[in-house]
Amino acid sequence: MRTGGPAMAAPEESLRRRKAGNAGAEPGSPPGRGPGREPTGCNAHLRAGTFWLTRIVLLRALAFVYFVAFLVAFHQNKQLIGDRGLLPCRTYLKSVQQYFRGPVGWDAVSYAPTLLWLLDWSHMDSNLDTLALLGLGVSSFVLLTGCANMALMATLWVLYMSLVNVGQIWYSFGWESQLLETGFLGIFLCPLWSLSRLPTGTPPSQIVLWGFRWLIFRIMLGAGLIKIRGDQCWRDLTCMDFHYETQPVPNPMAYFLHQSPWWVHRFETLSNHFLELVVPFFLFLGRRMCTLHGVLQILFQAVLIISGNLSFLNWLTMVPSVACFDDATLGFLFPSGPGGLKDRVLKLQEEAARGLRPPPRYGCMVRQAVHVALGILVAWLSVPVVVNLLSPTQVMNTSFNPLRIVNTYGAFGSITKERTEVILQGTASLNASMPDAVWEDYEFKCKPGDPGRRLCLISPYHYRLDWLMWFAAFQTYEHHEWILYLAGKLLANDATALSLLALNPFENRAPPSARHLTWDGPVLCGPLLLEDRHHGEPKNVTGHRHWPRLGPKTERFLPPTVPLGFWCNYSHCSPRVPVTLGAVPDLGEMALLHSRC
Repeated sequence: MRTGGPAMAAPEESLRRRKAGNAGAEPGSPPGRGPGREPTGCNAHLRAGTFWLTRIVLLRALAFVYFVAFLVAFHQNKQLIGDRGLLPCRTYLKSVQQYFRGPVGWDAVSYAPTLLWLLDWSHMDSNLDTLALLGLGVSSFVLLTGCANMALMATLWVLYMSLVNVGQIWYSFGWESQLLETGFLGIFLCPLWSLSRLPTGTPPSQIVLWGFRWLIFRIMLGAGLIKIRGDQCWRDLTCMDFHYETQPVPNPMAYFLHQSPWWVHRFETLSNHFLELVVPFFLFLGRRMCTLHGVLQILFQAVLIISGNLSFLNWLTMVPSVACFDDATLGFLFPSGPGGLKDRVLKLQEEAARGLRPPPRYGCMVRQAVHVALGILVAWLSVPVVVNLLSPTQVMNTSFNPLRIVNTYGAFGSITKERTEVILQGTASLNASMPDAVWEDYEFKCKPGDPGRRLCLISPYHYRLDWLMWFAAFQTYEHHEWILYLAGKLLANDATALSLLALNPFENRAPPSARHLTWDGPVLCGPLLLEDRHHGEPKNVTGHRHWPRLGPKTERFLPPTVPLGFWCNYSHCSPRVPVTLGAVPDLGEMALLHSRC
């Protein structure tokens, strides 16, 4: 009996030690945690259902997209909408003011809400730079610290809205409205003034979180429905046979993805339909399915980022998906240890589990009322959006209110089956109509041009002019007035406009003379930039072709200028009926006058 005594006593003794170790602990605390003892990385397990860490991740992700957007604005606004830009915003604001016939009033401000109404228009370049630099500064602070309040987020929203509403066609892309809607919701995710990352008195609002989920639901479902209702190739699963080569600004991976077997393209199209038409409904099927939705959508956007230069669109679409995750899901992103964010969230969860909530305050009640009002506003503004989603004549990337709080979305409802490029060329020949005239290409920074140049990889950054050149190739110059102004700037060797390009063949030569500008003469036969799916091979950067030119086949896009002039060629890979431009007697004069503004 004695030989078994110590062995039999060991469990009882161990039990007494465990009880002593837990003596004095608060009811509901984990075993082994006495008063004043901090949780460690081994036993700190976050509970589901809170969103403290979610708010930090979401705000940082949103700040990153804001930073990129303001960086693009700072680098390109002067060339596009500045004092000597292609479409000066000062001229645009004057036209809005003249339309409403009088001094700047509510009608003009509500039509184009922007802080520029309040600033001195004689220094528009400085105004645009100031707005962009302020946005860069505020977004950098939020991105680096994870701290934000309503004042900072509202500042970012107002600054970017001020640029979008004077950006004209340069800011007409769907991601501009999407950023404004996402940023508007981000304002109400934060406390009013506190810059604490864990403001204990203002937990993230469920209404705001569901606002983000409602946003990603509409984005994905709208994109899926516009495809099913649009191009036949989405229904017969062949769109991905063409997408990689005909997308606006392909990246180096696009070539290899385009070469995938046919069954891979069918799988890609089916997966796209599943992710855009089925997965969005996972949001309403409980926590686990909501989390799965967030994971799938973020992975989907990552694949799209790899496959093309789609600006910051896909990065931005990831932001509302973060609202699908709670603290228990995102805890792995934060280090464990006493005093860390993860540890502090665990304390907040334990206090809430014990019913130790701060007493209600007047500010909290006002905040709750504001969130309820926000929910009602979003629901009310969603009515035309939902009607549009259900309509067989669905339109995409449309705003129904000047502040762009709730919008419609969609992408690639139709897929072009051949790649068409506008090739800009100039000549210094005294007689441009002669066969021996030498025409030299202007190269863009990212738009496909020289087939020996490697395709660019710039996402989430993007070049607005390069994107619009893709749209310009679908129509003639009458639908794209800005290209006439670009022609005038190039004729004048304007340094501001030329900074938008990668190569100016006349950099060290005198600009073309306006005295010799005419608008008749032969049209240059320009080749098409298009990958040959069956014969094209990816090459290196030592002068070999990445996207072989097929042709020559040409249509008239813009009347050529001769002599010492400039030509803009409309090239494609299959015969079409030539476009008849008719008489345009003031075309050359208009382009040159604009270049001198």
